[in-house]
Amino acid sequence: MDIGILYGIQDIFAHPVLDSFFTYFTMLGEAGAIWIVIGLCMLLSPRYRFWGICVLAGLACVGLINELGIKHLVERVRPYIEYGFATPHLSPPTSYSFPSGHAGCSFAAATVLTLAPIKKHWKTLAWIMALLISFSRLYLFVHYPTDVLVGAVLGAIYGYLVVQVGLAIRARRSGDAAHGKHAAF
Repeated sequence: MDIGILYGIQDIFAHPVLDSFFTYFTMLGEAGAIWIVIGLCMLLSPRYRFWGICVLAGLACVGLINELGIKHLVERVRPYIEYGFATPHLSPPTSYSFPSGHAGCSFAAATVLTLAPIKKHWKTLAWIMALLISFSRLYLFVHYPTDVLVGAVLGAIYGYLVVQVGLAIRARRSGDAAHGKHAAF
């Protein structure tokens, strides 16, 4: 079924303009680049520093758990290798396929940004970017749909969890400070 979806995407959407469009979005998501930039920019503002830390922590979870862990346990070959599909305008990735790191990073960051006290249009933009980056991986034939789906779900879970852990740490520090105690961490 996975491969049928990939060929269906090619049958419906394949076009030289979209080749360039989706290559651009894939490059934005390379190693979480756009999300790292957003997280670092948030660190510069005291108001958003906590949320910048959460974005970067979510990306770190994707890198450590998905990229260094799950990919090497599953060792799924990428579809362009298995089916001999040439990806236009893209240096083919050499790592394993499952789960998608681009989708994981994108959904981790978009989840954190959704929980952050920022304007709704920035949250919407984050989700549009996350979806475009994730779909680009299918369009360019470098991931199976299940790679992207699982990467996205895990990324959203990591994003949610880092915010919850961060809020718990912040609450504990606030509580300790209110009672004249030093925070343990």
